[in-house]
Amino acid sequence: MSTLSQRLQLGVQQKQILTPGLVQMVTVLQLNRLELKDMIVNEIAENPVLEEAAERGDELTPEEVQDLLERERQSEPADKAILENVGQEQSFQEQSFSEDGERPAEAPVEYSSGEIAQTAPVDETPKQETDPFDEIDFGSFFDDYLDPGFKSPAGESIEKPSFETFLSSPVTLSDHLQTQLSVIVLPDRTRQAANAIIGNLEESGYLMTPLEEIATSEGLTASDMQAGLKAVQSLDPTGVGAASLQECLLLQLEARGGRDGVAWRIVHDGLKLLETRQIQQLAKVLGRPMEHVQIAVDVIRHLDPAPGLRYSGGGARLVEPDVYITKDGDDYLISLNEDDVPQLRLNGEYKRMLDREQEPNKDVRNYVKERYASALQLIKNIEQRKQTILRVCHSIVRRQTEFLEYGIDQLKPMMIKEVAEEIGVHPSTVSRAVSSKYVHTPQGVFELRYFFSEAVQGPSGSAIPLLILKRRVKKMIQEENSKQPLTDEQITARLQSEGIQVTRRTVAKYREDMKIPSTHQRRVRA
Repeated sequence: MSTLSQRLQLGVQQKQILTPGLVQMVTVLQLNRLELKDMIVNEIAENPVLEEAAERGDELTPEEVQDLLERERQSEPADKAILENVGQEQSFQEQSFSEDGERPAEAPVEYSSGEIAQTAPVDETPKQETDPFDEIDFGSFFDDYLDPGFKSPAGESIEKPSFETFLSSPVTLSDHLQTQLSVIVLPDRTRQAANAIIGNLEESGYLMTPLEEIATSEGLTASDMQAGLKAVQSLDPTGVGAASLQECLLLQLEARGGRDGVAWRIVHDGLKLLETRQIQQLAKVLGRPMEHVQIAVDVIRHLDPAPGLRYSGGGARLVEPDVYITKDGDDYLISLNEDDVPQLRLNGEYKRMLDREQEPNKDVRNYVKERYASALQLIKNIEQRKQTILRVCHSIVRRQTEFLEYGIDQLKPMMIKEVAEEIGVHPSTVSRAVSSKYVHTPQGVFELRYFFSEAVQGPSGSAIPLLILKRRVKKMIQEENSKQPLTDEQITARLQSEGIQVTRRTVAKYREDMKIPSTHQRRVRA
């Protein structure tokens, strides 16, 4: 009988481990400009060693300090208005300026450096120094200032509200429905059921969750759920709360008073025939003239199959280029967009703290040392990100010069692996470098991933990008005769006649990727 025992065993293993520095480098590389800006702001707030580099030096020269002091001695229009109100202007002038505008004699001004910045004759006659502002009745002045009819002094700058205050926030489908539901008088349990249904709606406005499941989770009965569903389906937009396309269209037709009409019967009884555009067969099934059926089909065509999307859409997307590619003569210049991105530097005081041989508090020294190393790593990773993106963009420009000159039809196939081999990095590095980043080119703004496309065998043994092939298929379908649409076999034959080696199955796949209906569904029957 064997027994279990604990033993220590030593072994040598070789593993790939990502250090915190490498993890941060990978994270920084895949950030776009706006995300990088947010990350830098957060790091500055968390790491005291990091600070934003100013546009000018921290220390002012003695000449600059003197100039600032001279400007501060000049009277402001606001000060003059205040002194006129309290009758102390003459006193202030006697203390500050002479009649000809020159400053009276005063004592030397000494700075921390020990140098005398200004020397002037000193009046040795003893004077009783008085502060003119002690005689001002500030209480009565502020009473006047706070009066609604008082005009602000000329020197006062009033902070205006931000423009973002006036921007409206998007209204979601749930918000739109809840607003309407709040003004309808309903029993408490019906309102609870309606709120639960609204919370389970899809972005399109459909209710795909069974009512029984919602009733169980909310502790409601089937009758409560039916009453709540009826209340939701009565709201705008018409058609929300439907469980299928057929129910959605029927709700919209009923709201228009079209129940039992030709259009209503087409949706109720012949929706499959409508999807395949078999208009003549619909007319036979319904026993109505072709003219009536055509009118009803046109009515159905103007219905909304997904009424919730008008509120669920993400709206316009803000895109700011991360890279600019501009043409200068025959060459293309590449530059990173670093507007509003804080430029980092290390705090000199913490650096001097580390340079000291002895620090009174060892824990403080260790903390500063750790923060200092973290700051150096971040600055290094940001610079590494910049150089990697620039190298990738230089490779793209070399390979896509004809695209930059003549447009999208001259786009060449390009693989991430090829660019990675050219600049000497791993393909995953290139993938992260182009992730969620946009470039401004002479042909417009494009996502960096847009330039990478698989190749298809083209004319004379050359390769054609997959994107261009899809554009050709789409153009053929747009120019076809709607009564005799092109089949996938015919499209394949045309492409092969142009020297593009592609199969019918591939054409069908590309057509489905572009959400283009089949030949049978595109055919319009007279």
